[in-house]
Formats: sequence, C-alpha cells, structure tokens
Amino acid sequence: MKIAYWVWGISILFCFCASGSSSIENYHQAFPIVEPDPGHTKLRLSKEGLEAIEKITTPIAAVAVIGPYRSGKSFLLNQLLSLSCYEGFGVGHMRDTKTKGIWVWGTPIEVDIDGVRTSVFYLDTEGFESVGKSNVYDDRIFALATVMSSVLIYNLPETIREADIARLSFAVELAEEFYGRVKGQDIAFEPAKLLWLIQRDFLQGKSVQEMVNEALLHVPNTDGNKNIDMVNQIRDSLAIMGDNSTAFSLPQPHLERTKLCDMKDGELDQAYVTKRDQLKQLVTSIIRPKIVQGRSLNGKEFVTFLEQILEALNKGEIPSTGSLVEVFNKGILERCLKLYSERLQKLRLPILEQSLVEYHESSMAEAMKLFEEQHFGRNHAKKSVMQLEEEIDKLYRNVVMANEYQSSKLCEGLYTSCEDKMDHLQVLRLPSMAKFNAGFLQCNQSFQQECVGPAKTNYEQRMMKMLGKSRSLFIKEYNHRLFNWLVAFSLVMVVVGRFIIKFILIEIGAWILFIFLETYTRMFWSAESLYYNPVWHVIVATWETLVYSPILDLDRWAIPVGVLVAVFILYWRCYGKRKHGSGWLLPLYNNQKGGSNRPRSD
Repeated sequence: MKIAYWVWGISILFCFCASGSSSIENYHQAFPIVEPDPGHTKLRLSKEGLEAIEKITTPIAAVAVIGPYRSGKSFLLNQLLSLSCYEGFGVGHMRDTKTKGIWVWGTPIEVDIDGVRTSVFYLDTEGFESVGKSNVYDDRIFALATVMSSVLIYNLPETIREADIARLSFAVELAEEFYGRVKGQDIAFEPAKLLWLIQRDFLQGKSVQEMVNEALLHVPNTDGNKNIDMVNQIRDSLAIMGDNSTAFSLPQPHLERTKLCDMKDGELDQAYVTKRDQLKQLVTSIIRPKIVQGRSLNGKEFVTFLEQILEALNKGEIPSTGSLVEVFNKGILERCLKLYSERLQKLRLPILEQSLVEYHESSMAEAMKLFEEQHFGRNHAKKSVMQLEEEIDKLYRNVVMANEYQSSKLCEGLYTSCEDKMDHLQVLRLPSMAKFNAGFLQCNQSFQQECVGPAKTNYEQRMMKMLGKSRSLFIKEYNHRLFNWLVAFSLVMVVVGRFIIKFILIEIGAWILFIFLETYTRMFWSAESLYYNPVWHVIVATWETLVYSPILDLDRWAIPVGVLVAVFILYWRCYGKRKHGSGWLLPLYNNQKGGSNRPRSD
C-alpha cells in the first residue's frame, strides 16, 4: 500500500512538473486571462490567457461583452465567432459556467482595418449581480473590460434599467479622464465604442436608438430632489459618449432557450439569424486597434497595459477612476520629478534666495509642462498634480536647507577670516591707521562679494558689529601706541646721534622731540589732550607716510630694514672713515690717539 501511494505521488509530481514546463499547443479554445481571488473581491492575471495574447505581433483589438448574470453573453460571443457551445465559450444553462473573471478566445480573428492587419480578440466577462459577489468585484470587472476593449457590447435583456445607466457612469468617468484631451494632442488611449445591445422581441413601436435616447433623458425634478439631481448628472455625463455609442436590438433566437446550443441556424428564428449577421457586420465595422498614447499595441504591449490596469483596480478596496489615473501617471510623475531634480542638481550652492526661488519656479514650470503634455486624465489628474507639487516641494525644501547650510558655512568662514585679520591689525608692530583702513576695507569688500545666500543678512550684521568694535579699539589704542613709539624713538635717536653716528643735528632733533612729548603731557595733565593738537596731526601724517604706503609696508619690512641699517652703520663705522676719510657722509668726532685737539664734528 505504501509503495502504491509512493508511486502515485511520484506520478502526480511528474505530471505537475511536466504541465508546468509545457506551453499551450492548442489555442483554439477559451482561456482565462483574469481570475478572481478566493475572496471574490480582487482580480489576478492568468498565465494561460496571457500566453495566448503575448504571441500576437500584429496590432490588437478587443471586443468585450458585459452585462447581467445569465443574460446570454457567452452564447452571443459564440454566435459572433461562429462557434458552437461545445467548442466555444461555456454557456451557463448547458453546464457549470466557466466564466469567472474574464476569458479570451485563444485564436484571434484576423481583419484588415484601414490597410493594417489587426488581430481581434473576443472577451467574455463574468456577469453582474450574481450571488456570492460584492459590488466592488462587479465594478472591477466592468472597469477592466471598459478600459481594455476596443468595442464594449453592453448586453441587456429586454430593457434599460436605472442601474444599467448608473453603472455606465464609471465608464463615462474613464472617458472623461482618459479621452478628454485637448484637441490636437495625443490622447491617452482611444475610448471603446459602446454598443447598447437590447435583446427583446418588441420595442413598443420605437427603434432601439429611440429607446436608448429616451432612457437617457432628464428626469423631471420640480421639487429639487437631490437623488433625482444625481440621476440627471449621470445622464449629463453620458452625453459625452453620444458620438461614440450605437444602439442595436436583437430578437430572441428561440423560445426554448435551454436547447439553443443544440440548434443549427435553420432551427433558429430567421429574424434572429438576420439580425445576428447584421450585428457581426456592425461589430466588424466599428472595430479599431487599441491605441495607447498615439500608437497601437501588439500582444506583449497589451499584456503590459493590462497589468497596469489590474494594479490600479486592486490598489484600493473600491475601484475608482482616480486610482487608475494615479497608476498610469506614476511613471510620468517620476519623469517629471527626475527632470526637476536634475535641474536643481546643476545649481552651485550657495546662491541668492531670490535666484533660488526663480530657478525653482522655472524648473517647476518645466516639470508641470511635461506632466501636462503626457499625463492621463483630466479631472482626477488634479490629484496627480497635487502629488507632483508635494514631491517637488519636498525636493525644494531640501535644496533650501542645503543652500542655507552652504551659505552659513561660506559666510562663517569669511567672518572668521576677517575676525582673524582684524585681530592681527590690532597688534601691528608699527601701528598704522592707513594700513588698518586698507585691511578693513579689503575685508569688508571680500565679505560683501563672496558671502551669498540666506545667511548673508545675519552674518552681515555680525560683521558690521565686529568691524565697528575693531575700528573703535584700534583708534583708541592707536594714539597711545604711537605716543609710546615716538618717546622710545626719540631716546633711541639720542643714543644713535650721540654715540653711534655722532651727528649732533640728529641728537638735537631727538632731544627736542622727547622734551616736547614729555613737557606737553606734563603741562596739560594728560596725553589725550595732545592728540587734538595740530602739531600732533603733522606728526601722525609724517608717521603714516613713513610706515605704510601702497609701495612699502614698513611694518612688514621693519626687521629686514633694521638689520640692513645696522649692517650699514657698522660697515661705515669700521671701514667708511678709513676708506673715504672723515668727511664722508657725516662729520665725525676726531678720535685719533695722541692728538691734543680732537675737533668735534658739528
């Protein structure tokens, strides 16, 4: 027994692997392309049906039949395909219905449309309002058939009900969203031709078109009933499909409907046969290839298109036009965001806030223009526009933050550099107001030119405060330091003139300067009073001329110049007198030994 079970299991596994690896060999049958999930709420793709479609390399057109449960959709499709119930789509009253989800006849009908060889697929859909299903599921089936078909046959038994009109509002909304483009532009994809097919034997003296027109007339609403207003709004929206719809009536094929599958054309009502043939011709005449964004689809492209639609319908609990539009616009949104992002990446931060705003607005306008040119839908596309604006706003805020950071980083560096420079100017070896002013001006100009972006205003205020404090402190210390330098300089020059150079005029001048500085400050009690004296201004002007000029900065060259002067003096003291005589350059005291009279050089 165990061996038998083991062999049986191996056989099943072998069969399963063999069936999974094999491809379809006989396409002359019906295949499911979309199936319900176990909960009968969402849809999923079926591999077999997709394989039948993907093999087609020519443009594709699809004829879908929709309608209530057990309204004769499968039988009608078999009649259009000239197939019996035994070889075509499964018929409900003949055996358990196979039409769960959407089925396709595996062998397309090849037709010539405007000189283009086109493969026409016929689709059978699960009927509405059957037991054990939700309205959400019916709406998904309806929406899927509406969007993917080239001809949509709305199969209605006997009459048009208000529920049938209401259900079409979804198709109309799709038409408004996907087909309502500006004239002259490529439309998203062309609408399906709507064929009202009413199966009844009598029309009360009216044509089927008159019956449809009458059903779509406004309902009188003298009391302002909101429900009636909504009904009339649906009728108003259906007006856009007026040029895209056709009405056709089809009598009953035979009174004994349960025996239809066993009857030949000769046994059927001849009026039905005649009208059926006319219906075939009508369907053939209105078929057009499925056009998406200006181009027809082949098998693989059609399957990709179907996957997008199914993703949209399964996205939410309730299918809506908005969800379809959102999925179709997803790729377009990504392209628009990429365009905006690439433009912003070209910016060299930091930049002026106004420049960034202008660049943002121009980049956003370019992205919105691309979206307007390529987006799906019109009304619900507003949601996609809002989403695009939100995503752009996020990217823009990131760039604003990056600009603020780079601006702060740059301005902080310039501010620190200027602060260091001002500190250096405060401790010059030879204080110079001209040099401080030149450094002050250069630092301020550099900051104004190089500091850009949103941080400039804040750092500009800090910069002015820092420069103002540095200037005040320098001016306060400047006169004191200069006074001390002049006192020290006068004493040094006394020593130099008396003992080194021995030039009495230098010595006398140094003493006069020393006496003036010390006497004035003693007489007027403070050194500050000296700074307002005109003589002091002359001294300052002379000092500034000697210490700093655009050509020579004595503070920088003080040590090298001092060394050269010392070397020169030593050279002169040691070799100058011997070489050039006592009269060279300056008169010196006579230091010869043994001389009774050592004339002093005046």
